[in-house]
Parts: sequence; structure tokens; C-alpha cells
Amino acid sequence: MTVPSTSSTAASTAAPSAPAEGPVTATAAGCPGEAGGPGVVAGPVGAAARRGPLREGERVQLTDPKGRLHTITLGVGKEFHTHRGLFKHEELIGRAEGTTIRNTAGIEYLVLRPLLPDYVLSMPRGAAVVYPKDAGQIIAMADIFPGARVVEAGVGSGALSMSLLRAVGDRGLLHSYERREDFADIARANVESFFGGPHPAWRLTVGDLVENLDETGVDRVVLDMLAPWECLEAVAEALVPGGVLICYVATATQLSRVAEAIKDDGQYTEPTAWESMVRGWHLEGLAVRPQHRMVGHTGFLITTRRLADGVTPPLRRRRPQGSLRDGGEDAEQVEQAWGHWSPADLGERPISEKKIRRVRRDVTGAPVPGNQPPGTKPPTGTPSTGTPSGSALSARAPSGTAGPGADGGRPEPVTDS
Repeated sequence: MTVPSTSSTAASTAAPSAPAEGPVTATAAGCPGEAGGPGVVAGPVGAAARRGPLREGERVQLTDPKGRLHTITLGVGKEFHTHRGLFKHEELIGRAEGTTIRNTAGIEYLVLRPLLPDYVLSMPRGAAVVYPKDAGQIIAMADIFPGARVVEAGVGSGALSMSLLRAVGDRGLLHSYERREDFADIARANVESFFGGPHPAWRLTVGDLVENLDETGVDRVVLDMLAPWECLEAVAEALVPGGVLICYVATATQLSRVAEAIKDDGQYTEPTAWESMVRGWHLEGLAVRPQHRMVGHTGFLITTRRLADGVTPPLRRRRPQGSLRDGGEDAEQVEQAWGHWSPADLGERPISEKKIRRVRRDVTGAPVPGNQPPGTKPPTGTPSTGTPSGSALSARAPSGTAGPGADGGRPEPVTDS
């Protein structure tokens, strides 16, 4: 079921037609750009709501003397109450943004329209939102450009949809898919509240991406879902050659599985993955230091690009070598591998036995079996294997571990023979 981002109940089944070149001219009040009169050049959807005096029905953000934020919707006859006084909304309606107001107890508040990051973090939500730091990375690293045709799966509460709509603009297309109708309703309300009405570039479909995706010639695909590897074939059919696929996943196991699935598919370039963390700074006089709290891990991002039809991706030379795919094991063994990892699977380089013997000899100070001349015996009182008692290594080794492991530094668990 395709749900247009309008108040109409009619289903939208076709993408918005591209407007004619040149400036958009509004012919009546309420047209795109909210120009309000015939012959007036309109701006992008939502732009008018970001300018001018504060109006009834508009969200504003109040900052108190301690830096705490309060988001309210202005309305005639309403009041903002705290345990330390109140003020009437009418005192703000018609005033300029960036003003201050005092309540009945003399507490002063700074009044501003919320920015997109502020709106996302304070808006009603049914599902977890994509944080602004990740939304910004998606826009930049996937190169979402004005006029782009973008498909999004996993709308949630609409946070990422707002950033994508801003990037593609009125002349682009964002087709969003959401399996849950209740999440779609919340997302639609949030998006229309932020832009001040329906966005002409947005289509919202309630349903599964694989079953409902009908676009071709798509420039970018954004997947925010539990199992993005299930959609790779459908996405490949929709993307243009060179188009970008970017996936947002929460866990390392999801990241590993989608990366392996992309490599196995054969229609995409080598994937690239990363995460971002944001740490604010405390700025007060000479007390300039990192803040104690930060926005740490929220999710991983992984990107790849669509190859042209019939093109085989170049073989990537890897260290360490030997993935399941290279060994020729079948799909059942690949599935079993998700529950059992080897050091090579985790990216650790293999270390030769010769190097292990050398390191062992260096740290123990004693000949190691296999390196002694024939017919010789270890010196009396000197252990031929293991770590000497009282050495730095034995003192640092945690309980239940031996000395250096096969990787030259990580302790290996002790097992009873």
C-alpha cells in the first residue's frame, strides 16, 4: 500500500513528475513555498516557516539559565508552566526569533526555532531515530544531491527522511518504505510538522521493500533495517550503475554479515564500513576540556556501489587470506560460520611458527624445543618451556591465562591436559 505524504486518502502510485526548469511560481496561497499570492516566486518547501516572526502553531525551543531545553508549540490561550513560574504564549507570538522572555518568577528564557537536530531529538517517536551525527554522515558519504532519486527502507519515526528530503530538494524523489503502518503514521506526522505540510518529493509506502520496490534508475538506496542482506538483489535491480547503497546497522554481527553478503553478491564494489563518535567540549574561561558525556556508539555505516551489468568485481588481495568464500564451502557452512569465528575471520594476521618460537625464546631466556642442537639438554634449574617464575610476564598474566599467545601478546587460556 502506497501512502502519499498528503492529507488526501487517494493512493499515490507514480513518482512525482519533474517540474519545469526555472523558478517555481506560486499561483495561490498554500502552494509550494507558501508564497501566498499569484506571480510570487516560491522558495523550497518549509523555507517560509523558518523565517519571520514567531507564529501560532509553531514549535519553539526555550533555553533556561542552566542550559536545559524545553520545546513547546505556540498557541493562543496557552501557558508555559514550571515549578518556578509561568508565562503566556501570546507574549511570544509575533515576536522575532532569538528574543528572550521572563516568566512570573523572573526566570529568563532564550527563544529560538529548533534546528533539525533539535527537532529530531525532541519530536514524538515510535521507533528509535537515526541520530543527527549519523544522518549527516549518510548525506555526505552517500553523496545525496539535489534532484536525486533515493529509496529509503526503514522509516521509523521519520528522522532520516527529513534529512534526505532536505538533500534531494523539491525536484528530487524520496520513496520511503516502512513495514509497520503505525510507524509510518508517526513518521508522516513528524515530517509534515517539520516542513509545515506535505513534501512534494516524498512517497511513503507501507510494506516490504523486496515485495514492493518498483523503481528503476534509482541513484541512492538507504537501508535502516534488521537484515539488509535480504534486500541486495532487489536493490541491485533498482540502482543505476555507479549508484550508492548505504546500510545502517546496530551491531558488529549485522555489519559482518551484510559485508560478506555484499562481497558474495557480485554486483557491488568492495564495501567500506565505519562508525562515528561525537564528544563535546566544556568551554568556560581557561577550563577548556572534553565533556564527561558523549554520543558514543549508535550504529555502523557500510557503503558500496553498483557495478555495471555483466562486470565482475576485481579480485581483492587480502591479508589475512582464507575467507569461507575463497575456500569454496557451500552456503550451509557459511551460515554456520556466524556462530564460530577464527582469528582470520576477525582480521588478525597469521603469525608463523618460526616467529612464535623466536618470541618464546626471547621472553623465557631458555632454549626452545626444536631449536636446540642434537643431544643437548636444558640447563639444570632452568625450565625448558613456559615463563620463568617471578618474571614480568608471569607477574602481569591474569589469573587463568598463560604467557603470550599465538598473536605475540594476547594471553591464551590455560587448559587442563
